Amino acid sequence: MTVLTATENPFGGVIPAPDGLNPDPQIFGQELETSLGAWREQGYRVVWLEVALELAVLIPVATAVGFRFHHSSDQYLMLTLQLETDAFIPAHASHYIGAGGVAINDRDELLVVSERYHRDEARPPRYKLPGGALHEGEHLAEAVVREVHEETGIETVFESLVCFRHWHGYRYGKSDIYFVCRLRPLTEQITIQEEEIAESRWMPVQDYLDAEHVSDFNKRIVLAAQQSTGIMPIPAGDYGDPARFEFFLPPDQA
Repeated sequence: MTVLTATENPFGGVIPAPDGLNPDPQIFGQELETSLGAWREQGYRVVWLEVALELAVLIPVATAVGFRFHHSSDQYLMLTLQLETDAFIPAHASHYIGAGGVAINDRDELLVVSERYHRDEARPPRYKLPGGALHEGEHLAEAVVREVHEETGIETVFESLVCFRHWHGYRYGKSDIYFVCRLRPLTEQITIQEEEIAESRWMPVQDYLDAEHVSDFNKRIVLAAQQSTGIMPIPAGDYGDPARFEFFLPPDQA
């Protein structure tokens, strides 16, 4: 029986070619059994098996011989099998990443939003800084400018990183890191993203700082954006590719 076509990684892992898996579960099972024997003899430690959505019928075959789920996308499931007892298998992504913006105009007004799912007619509106989740492959500085524009219609320029918040137990058992950035607004006319945002407005900074329904931490964020230069973006330098790397340093080190 044929051994599955595969590549290897630098850590003793073997990676069967996803497009080389036979769609017939019986044939796949036979080839997998032969391959596992060969890979054990060759000294591999872990098998990384990617199964495409259209081949989902093969998943029970793999789990029956000991494969376990590792991670997935909307197009595939990655399974792993330790060929060597206690072989290390790194965890998949453990965090969500988001970014919000502190945008203050020349009249000392802060751009804020009130989200639809937080609106309660019996209580005053809860205003927060606009922002949201980063897209895959998106830089932090790009994401916060995009999110602010999507939610409010306001064009901004990224200036600096003010602070970040780390939170465990956020969603699906994962943690969350949320970066807050200082932005310079370029426009004034607000156009809200009606699917998510109930209201957006320019609020005097002092009103925001005096508001009872705004947390002390959010008030400190706004004050930090006003009073501190923050951490500035710098070129990728020796790392080369600015499409892959993003760095921030204090102004005196930038």
